[in-house]
Amino acid sequence: MKLWSDSFADNGAIPEEFAFGKPDAAAHVVLSTNKNPHFMWEDVPAGTQSFVVTCHDTDVPSRGDDVNKEGREVPADLPRVDFFHWVLVDVPAAVAEIPAASHSNGVTPRGKYGPDALDGLRHGINDYTAWFASDESMKGDYYGYDGPCPPWNDTIVHRYVFTLYALDIPRVPLDGRFDGHQVRAAIQGHVLAEAAWTGTYTLNPKLA
Repeated sequence: MKLWSDSFADNGAIPEEFAFGKPDAAAHVVLSTNKNPHFMWEDVPAGTQSFVVTCHDTDVPSRGDDVNKEGREVPADLPRVDFFHWVLVDVPAAVAEIPAASHSNGVTPRGKYGPDALDGLRHGINDYTAWFASDESMKGDYYGYDGPCPPWNDTIVHRYVFTLYALDIPRVPLDGRFDGHQVRAAIQGHVLAEAAWTGTYTLNPKLA
């Protein structure tokens, strides 16, 4: 199975228009246009009944002690964890393309509506839900796509892995509110094929 994007090259830099935050000389970071990127796929295995699309950042700091703190840096050797930016399930087998900006076009404080998405698809919550949990102006359930916004003082460039899973079931067996980890567990034993496309992003001017 082959996956590609017209929005950025595999292992290339993700343009600011597909990010949650973009660099700013005065404030370090400001909100961006937060569009979901374009994706398309082919060579789907026989028996495919639906697709799942996820995006996760593999390089999120495991501790927040230094994150976005003036005069400090997030060290490169700090252990890293996954952070989900997109969880889209029940994509019909007949679908082979997701247009840019079709599922996200701007930042929605307190999160976009879900889990119902366009054309009968469903969105899980992304990890901005936990990130903003203590912020009174932003807290809420963040369904669907919300793009990159790594710490502006991180000493490594973050990698964002978009993964397409072809499943032998028409619907992921989860209901209500669910996240990326729950989807990974629920589709075990049902994945016929998977393909990935990776982008990079940084808000650190020293790395740009």
